[in-house]
Amino acid sequence: MRNPVLKRHFTYRYYNVTFVLIVLNIIVFLINTLSPQSRIYLSLVPQLIVQGGAYWEFLTYMFVHASIMHILFNMLGLFFFGFQVERRMGSTEFLIFYMLSGVGAGLISFLVYILTGTYSVILLGASGAVFAVLLAYATFFPDSLIYVMGILPIRAPILVLIYTGIEIFSQIFSMNAGVAHLTHLAGFLVAYLYLVVRIGVNPFRVFFGGQRW
Repeated sequence: MRNPVLKRHFTYRYYNVTFVLIVLNIIVFLINTLSPQSRIYLSLVPQLIVQGGAYWEFLTYMFVHASIMHILFNMLGLFFFGFQVERRMGSTEFLIFYMLSGVGAGLISFLVYILTGTYSVILLGASGAVFAVLLAYATFFPDSLIYVMGILPIRAPILVLIYTGIEIFSQIFSMNAGVAHLTHLAGFLVAYLYLVVRIGVNPFRVFFGGQRW
């Protein structure tokens, strides 16, 4: 009996797509620095999508960053966790996972913005996709220790749960208004669904029940 389409595996290949993604983010950042106006057209702006049909923004927003520190933190996250997740999943699977998580996080955020009448917001950054990668890392390597600030060792699943709690609290109480907490949570959600439906592993069962993939 053949596997359902959603669970059909790709032939395992590793071609360093994480490095390509990091380079693409840097290239887009340089373009935005030379042409600041391009940042608006590549970011996710609900008003431009609704009125101007700028649907490409669901894809391009995740490669746009507001500052050097913004791209630095996101790319460090992708660097430290992306390579290992890619090696575990295979490059093709990882690329689909990353892109779908980013696009899905943007789409969920867009729908919330539309429902709340927030048309002029500007959403940008790879954080939604990077948070998805962090969830995958904690799922595949639950015993791994992450040294917060290079000092405090925390198991990867515990760190994911802490981040989730912080993002939920910040979203509810409007903490750090300039940070897209909703998009971070949406990235977690899309990644969770992908891992359960496509990969066949439930992160919560790994964190609390001992399931391994």
